[in-house]
Amino acid sequence: MIEIPLIILLFIFVLACFIGFELISKVPPTLHTPLMSGANAISGITIVGALIVAGSVGEELGRYLGLAAIIFATINVVGGFMVTDRMLEMFKKKEDDK
Repeated sequence: MIEIPLIILLFIFVLACFIGFELISKVPPTLHTPLMSGANAISGITIVGALIVAGSVGEELGRYLGLAAIIFATINVVGGFMVTDRMLEMFKKKEDDK
């Protein structure tokens, strides 16, 4: 197994945070709902990856990090679907209470 130096991993993490912030800050409000659905799909992939990592890592710290990733990604998926459902409710026609 190839070991990547910690400084390179930190550099990739900081770069990903910066690029993510720049991309999200430039999204117009009208695109937030469609992008939320896409983000939910990506978080679903994150859950699968976290399950693989949590199950295959031999070290205890890796298991705890995998478990934390599973929990946070699950919260993100559930919250994202709740927000998407709530926003889609705004576009439904209201029926009369007759």
